[in-house]
Amino acid sequence: MKTVILAGGRGTRIAEEGSKLPKPMVTIGGQPILWHILKYYSHFGHNEFIICCGYLGSIIKEYFANYYLHRSDITFDFTDNNKVEIHSNFAERWKVTLVDTGLDSQTGGRIKRIQRYVKNEPFFLTYGDGVSNIDLNKLLKFHQDSNVSVTISAVQPGGRYGMLDFNENDKLIGFREKAKDDGGWINAGFMIAESDIFNYLDGDDCILERLPFEKLSSEGKMAAYKHFDYWQCMDTQRDRIFLEERWREGNALWKVWD
Repeated sequence: MKTVILAGGRGTRIAEEGSKLPKPMVTIGGQPILWHILKYYSHFGHNEFIICCGYLGSIIKEYFANYYLHRSDITFDFTDNNKVEIHSNFAERWKVTLVDTGLDSQTGGRIKRIQRYVKNEPFFLTYGDGVSNIDLNKLLKFHQDSNVSVTISAVQPGGRYGMLDFNENDKLIGFREKAKDDGGWINAGFMIAESDIFNYLDGDDCILERLPFEKLSSEGKMAAYKHFDYWQCMDTQRDRIFLEERWREGNALWKVWD
């Protein structure tokens, strides 16, 4: 399955580093968080990615354009007609499509713009600023068994996010404003969508998490996969430092690859 990654954010709450980089390019352990997300999906056998670029998207394009070069041992021989010799190299088994989805497009608008690249097939969908140890195989099976248009992963991180409400069958029935320390569930990303999601998206100003999700949930077409283990977003510089420390300590629970 293809994986669509929303990577157009400005990262304004990542302080100085975010002002110079698109948020998904802010680094953890010397690699962009976007790299960590691709490595994660690749671990489960999903190696085809569609990245929704926006703010400073050229930096993301340049990163992948030079990815092979930066991971190879190379001799540049300027005495022999500018000969280039590659001694060893390491290449990921990735196919990455980078799509300019607009500078200020909202999440739903960005997804609408990549419709032609996924066509009539289900796809993974996630944000470019969060990591987790969700089992993607179990998530996919849950989605298929639920017979819905969209499945989101739900976690309980505390009280700084908008809350989700769902019934005893894990079908989403509504959304609530942010609550404080009420033990509510939030959308952690790591979603799966069927192609009919595009019928609920309209224009660059469309916010996926509002009208489209509200309508889908009211129609009983959304489900929530409850994840009780690790998840962490990178909203602020404090979050980035926290993730950096986990990586340096060898306690990066999202690092499931070798």
